[in-house]
Amino acid sequence: MWGVPLIAVIFATGLILTVQLSGIQFRRLGYGLWLALRKRGEHGGEGDLSHYQALSLALAATVGVGNIGGVGAAIAIGGPGALFWMWVTGFVGMAVKYAEALLGVKYRTVNARGEQSGGPQRYLSAGIPGPVGKGLAFLFAVFGVAASFGIGNAVQAGNVTSGLDGLVPADSWWTPQLTGLVIMVLVGAVILGGVKSIGAVASALVPFMIVFYVSGCLLVLALNVTAVPAAFAEIVSQAFTGGAAVGGFAGSALLLTIQIGFARGVFSNEAGLGTGGFAAAAARTDQPVRQAMVSMTQTFIDTIIVVTMTGLVIVVTGVLGSVDADGGLVTSSALTRLAFEEGLGGPGTLGGAAGALIVAVGLATFAFATIIGWSYYGEKCLERYTGRALILPYRIVYVLVSYLGAVTSLELLWGLSDIANGLMALPNLIGLMMLTPVVYNETREFFSRPDWRLLPSEAVADAPAPVPTRRMALAEEE
Repeated sequence: MWGVPLIAVIFATGLILTVQLSGIQFRRLGYGLWLALRKRGEHGGEGDLSHYQALSLALAATVGVGNIGGVGAAIAIGGPGALFWMWVTGFVGMAVKYAEALLGVKYRTVNARGEQSGGPQRYLSAGIPGPVGKGLAFLFAVFGVAASFGIGNAVQAGNVTSGLDGLVPADSWWTPQLTGLVIMVLVGAVILGGVKSIGAVASALVPFMIVFYVSGCLLVLALNVTAVPAAFAEIVSQAFTGGAAVGGFAGSALLLTIQIGFARGVFSNEAGLGTGGFAAAAARTDQPVRQAMVSMTQTFIDTIIVVTMTGLVIVVTGVLGSVDADGGLVTSSALTRLAFEEGLGGPGTLGGAAGALIVAVGLATFAFATIIGWSYYGEKCLERYTGRALILPYRIVYVLVSYLGAVTSLELLWGLSDIANGLMALPNLIGLMMLTPVVYNETREFFSRPDWRLLPSEAVADAPAPVPTRRMALAEEE
């Protein structure tokens, strides 16, 4: 699934959008961050969530175990060079995410409950005429529901269990079954409340979890600062040579390095999967381009900041190629945990225990946020063709799957999720290629306005007061 064709389509889509939009992800990144984090929202537009809540929902769904376990798996299999190709998915992915969000807002509709509903399952059929658009939209919806149980749920829960293995003794009363039960109860308590409940929890949880985890990464890097320049050099050089992954335990050809970098990069930031359109469509805005600028910052925060922090910690601490007590290769979240332990004093020390705790808390919060965020994505795919009739059964099954993921083989879950991700990306990427002119025209029209920086409330406030007329005076008397 993640062979050369799909990688080429993802890269080509991102590159075409980057060129067509004149590198908007670089030119307007600052404004998008300001609008989301400083201004936080706008008044007067239709929608269920503010800009900040919509960004938080998107971050909750994407900043998951891929940022911890996914990076560990990518570097263990593809070597340090895999991180470089994750960066590539991040930079071109920002343009893809911008396009997905713009189309999500432009073609959104209102469902039976009065909530905004948008995403590829709607913009593919509405923007591309005829059976082609309808077919792509239907395929995306089917694969989107399937992927929600994998990338958005089971893999997240499974990585929490894996992360706790290093903290909980083998003979402890705390078992994977109990982990799954706790996750299941917490997820059910949130998602049964719908999108506003999910948005409220995400907006409160996301800042804490990202700041907490990144602070831990910065502490490790500060204690190993002399190794950072060499780590960057190794990442870049092995990106184009393949290098010896996992410390010589397995060879890593260049193609494998690129392949695993793209697969885990997309797993982390979801660029190309179409999920950017879901959260954006729920935002309270009157302008698709404005929300698109906010949405593309999610990929920057996810990949360029959080993924980079994890990757650097693994490389500078020199844990790549480590084996466990059974002689097996340490990979995924276990590799990230070992890197934190080594970077803060070594396994068995007080600092090492603190490092393991940072990873465990990061995994738990990232995974929980992703699970609740992806439940909303799966709902929107299902709602497109079944209405609201199956939403409650979907939520119940979704909650149960979070338990099953906690007690299932992690290797199996990663494999199934990679397949579901690829199937989900294909119809969306094909549709984005066809809808590129729409994205370009909307963007050009918006930035051609001299007052494009003004939000609706500011534009109204700056407008001249109307001249009183006799009709207005009579209306006031009435």
